[in-house]
Amino acid sequence: MTALLEMRGISKVFPGVRALDNVTLTVEPGEIHAICGENGAGKSTLMKVLSGVYPHGSYEGEIFYDGKLLQCRNIRDSEDHGIIIIHQELALVPLLSIAENLFLGNEVASNGVVNWPQAFQRTSELLAKVGLNEAPTTQVGKLGVGKQQLIEIAKALAKDVKLLILDEPTAALQENDSQKLLDLMLELKAQGVTQIIISHKLNEIGRVADRITIIRDGGTVSTLDKAEISEERIIRDMVGRDMANRYPARTPQIGEVLMQVEGWNVWHPEQKDRQMIRDAGFQVRRGEIVGIAGLMGAGRTELAMSLFGRSYGREISGSVKMNGKVVDTSSVDRAIAAGLAYVTEDRKELGLVLDEPIVRNITLANLLGVSKNGVLSHQREQQVAEQYRRAMNIRTPDVMQKVVNLSGGNQQKVVLSKWLFTDPQVLILDEPTRGIDVGAKFEIYGIMNDLAAQGRGVVMISSEMPELLGMCDRIYVMNEGRIVGELTREEASQERIMALILQSEGKAA
Repeated sequence: MTALLEMRGISKVFPGVRALDNVTLTVEPGEIHAICGENGAGKSTLMKVLSGVYPHGSYEGEIFYDGKLLQCRNIRDSEDHGIIIIHQELALVPLLSIAENLFLGNEVASNGVVNWPQAFQRTSELLAKVGLNEAPTTQVGKLGVGKQQLIEIAKALAKDVKLLILDEPTAALQENDSQKLLDLMLELKAQGVTQIIISHKLNEIGRVADRITIIRDGGTVSTLDKAEISEERIIRDMVGRDMANRYPARTPQIGEVLMQVEGWNVWHPEQKDRQMIRDAGFQVRRGEIVGIAGLMGAGRTELAMSLFGRSYGREISGSVKMNGKVVDTSSVDRAIAAGLAYVTEDRKELGLVLDEPIVRNITLANLLGVSKNGVLSHQREQQVAEQYRRAMNIRTPDVMQKVVNLSGGNQQKVVLSKWLFTDPQVLILDEPTRGIDVGAKFEIYGIMNDLAAQGRGVVMISSEMPELLGMCDRIYVMNEGRIVGELTREEASQERIMALILQSEGKAA
């Protein structure tokens, strides 16, 4: 069988960094081909070379597509060949309708006039293909991330896609939406659409991939057939060593109650009749890692943000105690002063200033710590940032590197450094390992263990139940804005967590 795609000896150099080094990739017609590697390994860079984001002439090597030499000058060139890439950050316009997004730049028009009836009809047909029951006129910004992901795929089908590239398509999706997307990928495969998927979720790769290519440090390590794919083999090739344990060993030293939340109630900031958090209460002890489990929409993030300076919600009531004393967390400054810190689930939008260097980001939440008499000390700022760069193993030549140029795992370490510099007693981590590879996850887990060993409290919100089970001493389960159960490490299992959620469905507060 003639390969649909051959990338031969692809190398790509940025100033001071060799991102790709003689990479080879072959994709057969009609297969789902997975690409795996640690953050910064070169996966997305390789796909940007293929899709024309990095045009011909800006890289070394050759690309053959459908038996012919491919030399794309831009994305339009690759799309003209049926190569469509869906990036991790979705390229949709929130204020436009589904139909307007599907045909943006590819309008259904005659003599320069958009034929809206035809556009709506084609939109309905495309939405039916991806299993999305929404009106073509629906504003995209009012839809959840899972539905927006399906709209991106419908948009690709509108362009007569032959090779579909999905970069971390399920990173921001809950379990049900992830499974729907994987089912759709298998349906598209049955229809003859060749696909490349980049993902850190090894169980998903095992389910849909026919073959997998593993990249490490910008070079091809191996290509495995389906029969050879196992999580242990993938991890070994990704990180260059065996990882017998996915979670670092820890002997908990749990002390007295450090933080206690009682009777916490939060109302939606805009929908006046909608209560988001209902009479929530929980506690965190010194040296303890506490998990909060729940399906998307359960209220986990709303709970965390409302506690941290009332960053979310209105008509907030209840009490927060630190070391047995009621504290004021009604603003971010006051929450920090009380010993609380919050690492947001969306590090790029809410956790970092991407165009600023590492040094600015690390010190941003505690400028008084790098100031003297109200004047910022750049020397002290550099010293602090260097300390955290070494302690957190942030992989960068120096702290003046812009955060936007770091891998996801290293960006997350910068966010952690920023909040650790405020010296919190309790650190709330919201989806701390989302979108990062297994090696970086292991490092984040180690940092969490170190914080607990120092006598701090750690609260971990995660949609990955194995992660909660592997890291937490206790797990609170949330559903419909309420805490519906509490499980010790010994009691906790995926089945018991789901049982608590299902038993609580529809019950009154």
